Amino acid sequence: MLRKIILSVLGVALIIGAIIYANYLIDNKHKPKPVIPKVVKTVLVDTVKNTTVPIVITANGNLTALQRVELYSEVQGLFKTGSKLFKPGQKFNKGETLIRLDASEYYASVQSAKSTLYNSIAAIMPDLRLDFSDVFQKWQTYLNSFDLNKTTPKLPEISNEKENYFITGRGIVSAYYNVKNLEQRLTKYRITAPFSGILTEALVTEGTLVRNGQKLGEFINPSVYEMEVAISKSFADVLKEGEDVTLTSLDNSKTYKGKVSRVNGSIDATTQTITAYIEVKHSDLKEGMYLEANLNAEKVENAIEIDRNLLLDSQEIYVVNDSLLDVIAVKPVHFSNAKVILKDVPNGTIILRKPVPGAYAGMHVKAAKGNTVTSDSIQ
Repeated sequence: MLRKIILSVLGVALIIGAIIYANYLIDNKHKPKPVIPKVVKTVLVDTVKNTTVPIVITANGNLTALQRVELYSEVQGLFKTGSKLFKPGQKFNKGETLIRLDASEYYASVQSAKSTLYNSIAAIMPDLRLDFSDVFQKWQTYLNSFDLNKTTPKLPEISNEKENYFITGRGIVSAYYNVKNLEQRLTKYRITAPFSGILTEALVTEGTLVRNGQKLGEFINPSVYEMEVAISKSFADVLKEGEDVTLTSLDNSKTYKGKVSRVNGSIDATTQTITAYIEVKHSDLKEGMYLEANLNAEKVENAIEIDRNLLLDSQEIYVVNDSLLDVIAVKPVHFSNAKVILKDVPNGTIILRKPVPGAYAGMHVKAAKGNTVTSDSIQ
């Protein structure tokens, strides 16, 4: 009996719960769905005004000294201490001694050869007095001016064939050129600065035994530098010597003025680029600095310049027509790192100044006030 009562109560409770739930569903069915407000994005726009846009070629490179000398030894000897230390960063004026090697032994051999030449000339003087009295005086003058401590003077000019045979037959000419050869080699024991500059590399120190053919260091002129850049072959006909170039540092904190000093006459077959050399002078510059060069190549008529990220892959850009986004086809003329030059964009067209995330044709937008698009309005 108790079981029947419990089952009856549960059945009544289920029926009542079903009725209440059914009424809840009926009531909610007639409620209106919430309206999601439409969001209209505000976009930055510009009005197109075609003008003449210069094509600026951007290239990067490292500075190298225009005047550079790699120092090598042509003789062997002990590196002697000079008036200035042979260390990187040491400055030398033109004509100053960079390196002096101990040449005492070789100097003695030079003096011996000069003494032999002097004795050979002195030995023929009696014969010249007797047989060639007309040329005796010039050889006597030469002998009197001969100084073992100075560079050997040039032999007197031989005036006739008999004198030539006599002088040559006594070995005077060969002895003279032997002395000049030794004197020339003696000068190689001292290396002087070919121009005023600074030592950038020193591979030897005072007291080092320097060997023939050994590299000693590098010497540069720090006042003039040049930068080698590779330019596309399409600009080979417009890139000329003497063109002004603007050079900037990597952080754009400093700007330098340079000019195109040389243009290679051939095109690299691998990269299809042509090499140009830019000369620049400034006290702040150092060898090895990395700079960016902007070269004026040519000018494009009736064009505009915009950010590259505004150009779609389909060669189209977004325009604003009656608060709706649309796309039009354009003709890219030149690409740089951040900009693109376009043609075939009608004057008065309203275009985006900045990209809009999720943009699509037909999207409702609200145009903010902007400037007219010219070659230099979009930065």
